Amino acid sequence: MRPIATGDDVIVNPCESAPLQVVENVELDAKFWLKGHPYSLQNMMNFNPLAEQFIGGTVYQAYLNALSYHRWHSPVSGTIKKVSIVNGSYDYTPNTSLPLLTAIATRAIIFIESDNPYIGLMCFIAVGIAEVSSCEITVAQGQHVDKGDQLGMFHCGGSTHCLIFRPQVNLSFDFHRTEPGLDATNIPVCSCIAVVN
Repeated sequence: MRPIATGDDVIVNPCESAPLQVVENVELDAKFWLKGHPYSLQNMMNFNPLAEQFIGGTVYQAYLNALSYHRWHSPVSGTIKKVSIVNGSYDYTPNTSLPLLTAIATRAIIFIESDNPYIGLMCFIAVGIAEVSSCEITVAQGQHVDKGDQLGMFHCGGSTHCLIFRPQVNLSFDFHRTEPGLDATNIPVCSCIAVVN
């Protein structure tokens, strides 16, 4: 029912979710500290060789609350290059540790080769938190998807997701008049969250 933002240069919100943060220049392998949780591409992507293409790139992370619509939709039109489910820890983690969960919790990893060459290969990661550790992927490798098509879903509870872009992708984000962080409000699914410059 949500309208899908149009334009080849427009990336849409894959979930009905609130923006947490945007981090640039992410590392392939980062150490986890007691305070502050950097993104570690190898851990997030379960040591997939494709992770090396994203060194120095950008991670956009957002979170869903328990009452949010829990299906995932493709942020771009393109071809599904690889899908996998990673079994992770079943744990209660405070909201301040949401970035850490991208490396340790159960997650669905979907690599998409965008039809727009200025985006190219990107990655969507859906992260189940605690009782949402069931992630269901509904697309297959080699399948072409249009922007807004369903990719999969969570089953109940709250959760988080990431979009990961290669370093050569220059993005301008649109947070829809909310400030990224734990007090952010939901941005509608399939609305514009970023434009490729």
